[in-house]
Amino acid sequence: MARDRDRDRNRKGGAANDKRRTPKKKISVLTSESIKWVDYKDVNLLRRFMSERAKIRARRVTGNSTQQQRAVARAIRVAREMALLPYSVRQVNPGRKGGRGRDRGDRERDREMPREVVDNAIPSTPPPPPPDGSGVAQEPTPVVTEAEFVEDAS
Repeated sequence: MARDRDRDRNRKGGAANDKRRTPKKKISVLTSESIKWVDYKDVNLLRRFMSERAKIRARRVTGNSTQQQRAVARAIRVAREMALLPYSVRQVNPGRKGGRGRDRGDRERDREMPREVVDNAIPSTPPPPPPDGSGVAQEPTPVVTEAEFVEDAS
């Protein structure tokens, strides 16, 4: 075991790989601008703690302390309820290709009615007047399906 560990240390970089790189500590916007109180009406400040999709950013991203993050989150929730900030932002994907194997054209075709139903449908507009000029339109003859014709014949 100990030999394996020593062998791994001697490869590529040695002990330098064992040390993790510590990221630089982020300084909070609230601290840098010396803001003591987070007001829900200060929409411009609150937007700095939200992503493009209107999600509240995490502490590790903003650099807030626990108390600051709690105050910011509470102010954002109140501002959302007062309709000063959005709960979410509507995303419009212009003509995205790919997806899950189907495109919109397939879905549109699936929604359409079967062809034989469309062909046998009675028109919803009234028929035109007869060509003889009498001005009185005759009732359209009803469409009789084959099943109805067979039943009538029996």
